[in-house]
Amino acid sequence: MTATPDLGTAQLASPDLLRSTFRRHAAGVAVITARGASGPVGFTATSLTSVSADPPLVSFGIGTGASSWPAVAEADHVGVHILGEHQSELAATFARSGADRFGAPTVWREGPEGVPVLDDVLAWLVCRIVGRVPAGDHRIVLAEVVLGDPSGAGRPLLYHQGRFSGLRD
Repeated sequence: MTATPDLGTAQLASPDLLRSTFRRHAAGVAVITARGASGPVGFTATSLTSVSADPPLVSFGIGTGASSWPAVAEADHVGVHILGEHQSELAATFARSGADRFGAPTVWREGPEGVPVLDDVLAWLVCRIVGRVPAGDHRIVLAEVVLGDPSGAGRPLLYHQGRFSGLRD
């Protein structure tokens, strides 16, 4: 049975309303990486979307105030990493402001096009950026898949109600 919304308690649109609503939306967890002028950069994203199969395109959002934004704004290529449920600490590291994201225990290597590629993920892609679309205080980055490896083992990491978790059977 579907609950009928109580329109008498509706909230006006605000950033808090959006955040509260999307805390209820379970999302897959990815880490986006790029080569920056002073080293690798990366951040945790729950906004990753498959856009098109032909050509193969993905998109993700990034705040223009994020520490990774200057590198992503200039990069030709990015890495997209789908995290497994065993990687909640990695997701937290890449989400934490000021963290040494590429220091131990993070294991990574320089991949194609100089993109940092994380080890032990469910899947990774190297993508060529084809557009950056202004969207409020964010940019929607549109990227074409160049190559990747979808053969990692495990189950996906999810983000729901402000925390990382795995699927339940």
